[in-house]
Amino acid sequence: MDSIDVSVAEVTPAAEVYVTDGRAWLSHEIGPEDWTVRLGGAAMDEIRQMVATLQADPLPMLLRTPDTFDMPLLRESFSRAKNILDQGCGFSVIDRLPMDDYAIDVMISCYWILGQLIGRNVAQKWDGTMIYDVTDTNQSYETQGVRGSYTNVELVFHTDNAFGVSVPDYVGLLCRHPAKTGGLSRFCSLYSVHNRMLEHHPKELRRLYQPMLFDRQAEHASKAPKTTWAPFFSWRDGKLSARANTSLVRKGYDVAAETMDAALVAALEAMDRVSNAEDLWVEAPVARGHMQYLNNHELGHYRSTFEDHDDPKRKRHLYRTWHRERGQKTYDG
Repeated sequence: MDSIDVSVAEVTPAAEVYVTDGRAWLSHEIGPEDWTVRLGGAAMDEIRQMVATLQADPLPMLLRTPDTFDMPLLRESFSRAKNILDQGCGFSVIDRLPMDDYAIDVMISCYWILGQLIGRNVAQKWDGTMIYDVTDTNQSYETQGVRGSYTNVELVFHTDNAFGVSVPDYVGLLCRHPAKTGGLSRFCSLYSVHNRMLEHHPKELRRLYQPMLFDRQAEHASKAPKTTWAPFFSWRDGKLSARANTSLVRKGYDVAAETMDAALVAALEAMDRVSNAEDLWVEAPVARGHMQYLNNHELGHYRSTFEDHDDPKRKRHLYRTWHRERGQKTYDG
């Protein structure tokens, strides 16, 4: 089998773990007050001062770091957001950058700098892309190598880069424009999903701890393997570490021209059913200027299909960052 094998480093038998603390939340147990971090007037003044510095002392964005800016209130706000990612519901919405007051490239620079308070920025594509455009490019998701983020299709609950050699710890998004309709964001605790699987589908859950194929979506060197061999669920330092993406597992077997075993077929179907249960997820609309961050190991996120505005200048467009402390800043780490 021609696959990148990361299974040995990740598999920790823990299928019987049932999590009872606040990480395993249900939809009725949390609300906007649990994930929203609002920027007050003084924090906005710090953003304006950051913009003034950016304009007075030009430097390529990728060289910018937070340590050259005096921003105690922004640091405190992002510290609260990171605590929500690590100890709370697993995702946070920071409200918001003043998108209408400044040029978009300046706002992207602010987002780049502030995101480093969540974690180190790393590459999101094999070519080293650091800021990733999430927008519909009218490509087909059925085409090999086309990521769902380049389309307007429904994206089932997943974690980013589930097929990666080094999966990002956190995912960030800055909203330039939301969709005309649709494009709704939903979030679910993968601890709660894991608990539900353990309660109702223990056999299928055990299969998810065994390795399987993931489509690498053509993000690799030209002659490198096209699939990854890894478990769906594993644990690291007492925390869940999920490679959650049922679509990319199915695509992985298609790309490899392999037949999925019956146990895996049943496990993926159970995973899709459980993660879509309405008592397990919440919706958190993303608006212009919002910065949204999530824990990419412990939280699943979903996006509904959407329709863009007729005006191309208002089409749905978000800027994404990945954050990871382990390994190098390169795509594979």
